[in-house]
Amino acid sequence: MTATLTATLIRTLSCIEFSVCVAVLYSILAKKQWRDYWALASFLAVRAFSTVLLIAIKLVDGIWFTPHTSYKIYFYVYWSSFAIESILALIAVYCIFRLAMAPLKGLQSLGMLVFRWAAAISVAVAFGSAFAPHQDGFTFTIRAVTELQRTQSILTLCLLLFVCFAIRPMGLSFSSRIFGVSLGLGMMATANLVGSAWFAGNKSMAGTFDVVNGIVACATMLT
Repeated sequence: MTATLTATLIRTLSCIEFSVCVAVLYSILAKKQWRDYWALASFLAVRAFSTVLLIAIKLVDGIWFTPHTSYKIYFYVYWSSFAIESILALIAVYCIFRLAMAPLKGLQSLGMLVFRWAAAISVAVAFGSAFAPHQDGFTFTIRAVTELQRTQSILTLCLLLFVCFAIRPMGLSFSSRIFGVSLGLGMMATANLVGSAWFAGNKSMAGTFDVVNGIVACATMLT
């Protein structure tokens, strides 16, 4: 796959993802489900905005900015939005877990307490493991955000497993919105975990995996 074709596919998938993302966000607002899914809606809004911004940066590369300046802007926009998305996704997982536990009132408080402690410890470990001697700001940013995203992905997959195994006792079904949102976040979490392992050995921002990741992102939004 040539670099030009890969870049074109990534740009096309980004546009499709943006369109579906806006449609999902509109659906949440139109059905007045902001109160239950505000974290998910915020995640979608940030993702849609960052997608448009990153596409715009690529389009003006070499026109408004030099390639070096464009790369620095792209780098900080990409990783900043990635960090915000990871935090919002973690909060979305918390909200979904709370909704899933709602039928089990006796266990909801205990379950939420355990989740908060697990999330707090995981985030602290993620940022602690990002520190290393003799590293610049770029390296620390990548390591910190990657570890945070990996932590969020693991907690998301744990939520998906919990919902799958406890869906009947909670009075839910596989056609419920809670399961659908959990499945979608689980798909994205799996792609992010694979992506973090791939990125460790490949620093390119445009490659075959990015095309696959774009397809998974679109499938996630549709789910």
